[in-house]
Amino acid sequence: MKLSNTRPSRVGRNPFVHKLRFTMTEKIKIGLMSVTVFPVRLLLVSFFMLLAWPFAFAASLGRSEFVLEPQPWWRRFIDLCLRVVMRAMWFCGGFHWIKVKGERAAPSEVPILAAAPHSSYFDAIPVTMTMCSIVAKLESGSIPIWGTLINYIRPVYVFRSDQDSRRKTVEEIKRRAQSGGEWPQIMIFPEGTCTNRSGLILFKAGAFIPGLPVQPVVLRYPNKLDTVTWTWQGPAAFKILWLTLCQPHNPMEIEYLPVYTPSNEEKENPALFANNVRKLMAKALELPLTDLSFDDRDISLSEGPLRIRNNSVLREFNQLVCRLRLRSGSRNELLEEQPKRARKLQEERLSLEDFAQFLNLPVTDTLTQVHSFFDQRGDGQIDIRHFVIALSTVHQPSKSMETLKLAFKMYESEEDGHVQEEDLTTILEIMLGVEEVELSGLFLSLDRPDTERITYDELRHFIVQHPDFVLEHLDFKDHPRKFSPVQQKSNGHNHDKDD
Repeated sequence: MKLSNTRPSRVGRNPFVHKLRFTMTEKIKIGLMSVTVFPVRLLLVSFFMLLAWPFAFAASLGRSEFVLEPQPWWRRFIDLCLRVVMRAMWFCGGFHWIKVKGERAAPSEVPILAAAPHSSYFDAIPVTMTMCSIVAKLESGSIPIWGTLINYIRPVYVFRSDQDSRRKTVEEIKRRAQSGGEWPQIMIFPEGTCTNRSGLILFKAGAFIPGLPVQPVVLRYPNKLDTVTWTWQGPAAFKILWLTLCQPHNPMEIEYLPVYTPSNEEKENPALFANNVRKLMAKALELPLTDLSFDDRDISLSEGPLRIRNNSVLREFNQLVCRLRLRSGSRNELLEEQPKRARKLQEERLSLEDFAQFLNLPVTDTLTQVHSFFDQRGDGQIDIRHFVIALSTVHQPSKSMETLKLAFKMYESEEDGHVQEEDLTTILEIMLGVEEVELSGLFLSLDRPDTERITYDELRHFIVQHPDFVLEHLDFKDHPRKFSPVQQKSNGHNHDKDD
């Protein structure tokens, strides 16, 4: 695979990872708070949440999902009661003073609020303070008690199981946004997932497709000890709740930035609109921009003995795959069907038109970009097996052994199941996202006369026996071992020292 330079790689700290480290003093404080303040706070928070439920349930009775009826006095009264109850709930959770900067624009002026960074379920605080609608997955409405509160604010539900979900969600957002302020404002978290607030990841375009003015809303949690962040790798939901309720005070800042009115060019290009708003918010937050997206989370968190070493090329490939909607179908069927078809083609190389026919897709700019990733010779022809390996890698980045097994099925000899060293080199280069893999260290360690080919079972057994297989038995361009700051010299030879 080769990088097409269409997407610069600007990735520092992994935004999907949150690690908590406590000093001894902090551990003692948490221990004391756990047996004194925490039980009381948890009881009060639960009480106020239960108290809010009948209000939300009563106000939701008889309401239409698609038509906004006039608000009678009693529903306005319930709305006020809910705001008071929810604010009391957050107060009992330690959010005593919530600093609000700027002024929220009226729904008739700005139908959409774009909030970032999204890093915790505590981001519901500005939602309960404004009673804005949100975009939520359908399952959220089924959560006991909390689901009733979500239903009350009339969310735009996303049907994850519906292939057409994205289009329907965008259409509903546009319908509400173009109502002239009749519907409540929609607060959208355009990152689409929770991060650790180390930078702003790429924004999804949904909030910006209507081409209407949006108001950026930035969220800050200035606590020295970050107990609120809840992302893909880190403390679980209840641990976050426990640690946060054990803090004496949890400060939060909500800042409403000036309304952003899109230019004609931004109205025609939602991605440009989204990125310009992202830059504005990053500047206000004094955070860097991170060229990762929601769809990159699994790749950046890949695990296993053959975890991805350099994910920049695979992330770019993954973005193109998402545009082709190759990830929206059944993953298992996709990864069973294509390797079998690729195996039948053997070493036959495919032109762009043949590639489009293989995927049953029309020739588009995106498909052309994908095809160019694997055009190593520059002759407009690709080995379809390379594409299948890359597709399996981005589909299941933490199941590298399954991808390796799939690759062997496409390359192995029918007589004895062996794969040649040259082919294994190609497989590993794609899976690891690296260049110039050298396998001499591997075959030397196998200590056998036949050093130019290997079966899947032999390689799997060797990897199981050597968990640091990639670092210890492979060589490739920019290998971490080549940058080891400490080296030991013994008998005239250099030996790497593991830190």
